[in-house]
Amino acid sequence: MIYLDYSATTPVSYDVLESYLRATKDFIGNPNSLHSLGVKTKTLMNSAIKQISDLFNILESELTFTSGATESNNMALIGACLANMKTGNHVIVSKLEHPSVYKICEYLESIGFEISYVNNDSEGLIDFDDLREKIKPETIIVSICAVNSEVGVRQPVKMIRQIIKKENPNTLFHSDMTQAIGKIPVNFHDVDLASISAHKIFGPKGIGLLYKNSRVKINPLIYGSGKSNELKPGTPPVPLIVAFAKALRLALVDIDKRENFVKRLNEKIVMDIAKLDGIKINQTKYSIPHILNISLSRIRPETFIHAMEEYEIYLGTNTACSSGDLSTSIMAIYNDRKRAISTIRISLSYITTTDEINRFLNCFNAIYSKLNSLMD
Repeated sequence: MIYLDYSATTPVSYDVLESYLRATKDFIGNPNSLHSLGVKTKTLMNSAIKQISDLFNILESELTFTSGATESNNMALIGACLANMKTGNHVIVSKLEHPSVYKICEYLESIGFEISYVNNDSEGLIDFDDLREKIKPETIIVSICAVNSEVGVRQPVKMIRQIIKKENPNTLFHSDMTQAIGKIPVNFHDVDLASISAHKIFGPKGIGLLYKNSRVKINPLIYGSGKSNELKPGTPPVPLIVAFAKALRLALVDIDKRENFVKRLNEKIVMDIAKLDGIKINQTKYSIPHILNISLSRIRPETFIHAMEEYEIYLGTNTACSSGDLSTSIMAIYNDRKRAISTIRISLSYITTTDEINRFLNCFNAIYSKLNSLMD
């Protein structure tokens, strides 16, 4: 099997799975319980939380565990809007966000909030002048992802924060950092709110987190009992938290070295398939190497993906949450509808091997040639 859909999800690493199983087997108490089993479990949970806070140099109280980045995005955007609706009703997002952000915006519009979509340039970078013009006294929050999930465009998050705070110091800055974490260095201090997910970094599915600066106030979306966090009441999923902490520790090791290796794999693929007639490479100078997007002019993406699957080679289209839809990111960057409905995403990891890429390219060329000839 050759798996090249790491931006959709990753397999759980052995070490992470071991941490999860140990926490599940040996720490059975509810961390909210007062007895010794509960105290033992709470001690383990607090240790994991401290490990994460130390990794990002943030306060332990600034972490809220969620079911994943989609819930984190909901918590950040809706929670911020509800907490500040007396002073503003305006939200700004980019045209390069994960589909979950746009669904949240649809909901916010339905309850009276105004949504503005900031432009980007031809390389995918946020148009700073347009951002400045769109920020106004009523702007509650700006949400711009650190790395786009389809083309991999990396935004200058720190610079964007400076622009926002200069125009309106009260406007919050949220960033979905799901596709950045474990691939490039991230700094939570560049934002007020940040979303990440464990299953993108060889951690378990079903857990993510929201970073919220301690000075930021947002309203909870759910209510219930539980002492751990007012934004996320209930019994904390301790084994998932422990596994997440382990995955994060492993993900942040040798990031630069791993990125350089992935870059060489990316360049090898581009050099090979760019020579094929009818393929467009959707990549800008700001794209991280882990995500390579291409468009097929004559072959339906799903046809090509299923043909590759017969050889146990697994690719993706768009994001996993909008598979088969028109790519809003490609439209935002290239303004080409045909290009945007024919995308394939090849996503790489530091565990991808050169041999896998060689076998992938051999199969890619053969299948592309065969399917392309059927269109004549």
